[in-house]
Amino acid sequence: MWLLSFILPILRLYLVGVKVLLYQLFNKPFTLPVLPTQNGRVAIVTGGARGMGYETARHLARLGMHVVIAGNSEEEGLQAVKKIHEEGSEGKVEFLFLHLCSLKSVRKFVHRFKARALPLHVLVNNAGVMLVPEGTTEDGFELHFGLNYLGHFLLTNLLLDKLKRSGRHDACSRVVTMSSATHYVGSLNMEDLQGRSYYSAHGGYSQSKLALVLFTYHLQEKITAGRFPVTSNAVDPGMVDTDLYNNLCIPAQAAKKPFAKMMFRTPAEGASTSILAATASQLEGVGGCYFYNGERTESADITYDHNVRAELWKQSCALVGLRES
Repeated sequence: MWLLSFILPILRLYLVGVKVLLYQLFNKPFTLPVLPTQNGRVAIVTGGARGMGYETARHLARLGMHVVIAGNSEEEGLQAVKKIHEEGSEGKVEFLFLHLCSLKSVRKFVHRFKARALPLHVLVNNAGVMLVPEGTTEDGFELHFGLNYLGHFLLTNLLLDKLKRSGRHDACSRVVTMSSATHYVGSLNMEDLQGRSYYSAHGGYSQSKLALVLFTYHLQEKITAGRFPVTSNAVDPGMVDTDLYNNLCIPAQAAKKPFAKMMFRTPAEGASTSILAATASQLEGVGGCYFYNGERTESADITYDHNVRAELWKQSCALVGLRES
């Protein structure tokens, strides 16, 4: 039984991967439309120093946005800022330290950002890890669940008041959260969200991406109930050739290399859907959606279950020390 529980998430994840690759082989990535300038608007991009996060930060800055790159490597962050500035972007770019593996670091980041007295119009929850060896965050959470999901859950909630005050009903603030197609095969065990009964990197990763979609929709439900000028959407970048795949097993890495350039998206292509969700005029006031390849798409059936979303939110508040509201 234990062996089956370990193998099934792996098989499901790789089957999803094959399906996505076949789609990408026969369908070109969408082209970003002309986007409105973002002068005077402020964005935070987690994991913005490399990969899709960097491409997102770079594009937002080119549109005139003031971009705060949030990451756990000061050296990488400052290099990213320098590169974007050298391109002559219209917007300002800066780096602030954030380690999503530490709830204390999340709280410190929010405190430092709020001390700047800047507004906040866009929050892109981009950072993540994939298929990492068994381990825990500083607070004892399973790494995928703790970094990919709980870190962003706390960050978003602590910045929500800033997002509410910065938005207007004709120009909403936006929360854009990076999920993936793996959420379709993710499962949630509310009695064991940390995967303590047995560890599966594949199961942990897909669960964290499922949790992010559930969080996205429940956040939008709360925003709508309060009639706040904020929207919350999830995006799926497709399979993108980034460092995330460094933790694949050796045979899988060897199999990936010949197909990467032909079938995988580039980081810039993968970032396009996030950029669209963060800035497109046609998405003004649109929330509670899952976007893939530039289009609204149906997510997994379980993500539309209010009771599941509410229970996950309740447990997440308890885990990070927030009062449920």
